[in-house]
Amino acid sequence: MGLLSLAIWTPIAFGALLLAFGRDEHARAVRWIALVGALIGLLVTLPLYAGFDNTSAALQFVEKAVWIERFNVHYHLGVDGISFWFVPLTAFITVIVVLASWESITERVNQYMGAFLILSGLMIGVFAAADGMLFYVFFEATLIPMYLIIGIWGGPNRIYAAFKFFLYTLLGSLLMLIALIYLYNQSGGSFDIQTWHKLPLSATAQTLLFFAFFAAFAVKVPMWPVHTWLPDVHVEAPTGGSAVLAAIMLKLGAYGFLRFSMPVAPDAAREWAWLMIALSLVAVIYVGLVAMVQKDMKKLVAYSSVAHMGFVTLGFFIFNDLGVSGGLVQMIAHGFVSGAMFLSIGVLYDRVHSREIASYGGVVNTMPNFTAFALLFAMANCGLPGTAGFVGEWMVILGAVKANFWVGVAAATALIFGAAYTLWMFKRVYLGPVANADVKALTDIGSREFFILAVLALAVLGMGLYPRPFTDVMDVSVAELLKHVALSKLN
Repeated sequence: MGLLSLAIWTPIAFGALLLAFGRDEHARAVRWIALVGALIGLLVTLPLYAGFDNTSAALQFVEKAVWIERFNVHYHLGVDGISFWFVPLTAFITVIVVLASWESITERVNQYMGAFLILSGLMIGVFAAADGMLFYVFFEATLIPMYLIIGIWGGPNRIYAAFKFFLYTLLGSLLMLIALIYLYNQSGGSFDIQTWHKLPLSATAQTLLFFAFFAAFAVKVPMWPVHTWLPDVHVEAPTGGSAVLAAIMLKLGAYGFLRFSMPVAPDAAREWAWLMIALSLVAVIYVGLVAMVQKDMKKLVAYSSVAHMGFVTLGFFIFNDLGVSGGLVQMIAHGFVSGAMFLSIGVLYDRVHSREIASYGGVVNTMPNFTAFALLFAMANCGLPGTAGFVGEWMVILGAVKANFWVGVAAATALIFGAAYTLWMFKRVYLGPVANADVKALTDIGSREFFILAVLALAVLGMGLYPRPFTDVMDVSVAELLKHVALSKLN
């Protein structure tokens, strides 16, 4: 079994094992098994970095076996510079989420931990799939464990949020399925994604394919105006669910644009780039303004995620190396920063059982250690230089200015809004005198919480101060993608 298969199936196997522990009296054993499974899942991804060739744009660590012979469907895996970092990032976030849920989840612990481990393997499968049908199966399968996580362990309106999440993403994906079947027929019966990249397609076919993929991936990102499911889901989801959703699941849609929309339909991608740029700018500016008026911390950070992901799609569709690489770096950075933001909110919620900003004030007086971490993550969310949140956004803005000065100026204004809503929330929650008895009774973070936040802080600072390991991996693949998109496929 290859490294990618190990990365996919190790957490899934441990997740399935946990489902055998049907009673909560085994909760302690379940937590430790989940942690061991998550750690092994992370460890098997580490050799990928040591063996990755930065000078090649080809798929690496390739595995291929016949899956459904009649329809020429293969179990075909491989990663390039575009998809590589999302494999260890997913495994890393899974470890963090298991640790973060150690004490907060007390009912159906085996099912909760099992769902997260299975979800982890499925998401890695999305990033590693080199066969269109395999990609679709993994892409859709991720809905099931996340639907259960929201619907069982979520807040009072969890059923509504879970249905909204499921229906939005499923409906968009049905159009993608039609597109995949069309490409299968056009390629003479192949589901190989790289074969699809070489197909000569008419302008009409490319446009229809582009918008079919758009329906699936824009909802998943989510782009404005199909973003409305995200705040509802974040508010109702448990802390771990919000962290994984923001850190990894949103990236599945953005990744789809690079793997399908742009290389399969390059002429349509260039033709409709103005629309993608316009929608992205609406996300980074308008949604940033919406975030400023939120009273719920989770909803504020949820809208913040929509705005930050707007930078990603903006970077992709300005079609230069700075923009696309910046979008990818922003995806990785957002995984660290948004995960940390939601886990910080979870720390407060576990103690006060409220996400309302008005329920807090002066937290620094009772939780100084925690507030130091929260300040770092808030600064990263603002895009402070030296943190992970700065690198990707700065690259996208530079790329935007290179493509069109006014697009760059519009994108740069979003940094002001991001700083405004993040710092305003931080001021009202953490600074000033102790606001009420609940805040006065707070206790600072323990060793487990300190460890989780410290690891995330190191990731945020490490990527901010030394991003080259991330950019070096993707440079050649990004250049190859842009070269491919620049070539016309029109007959």
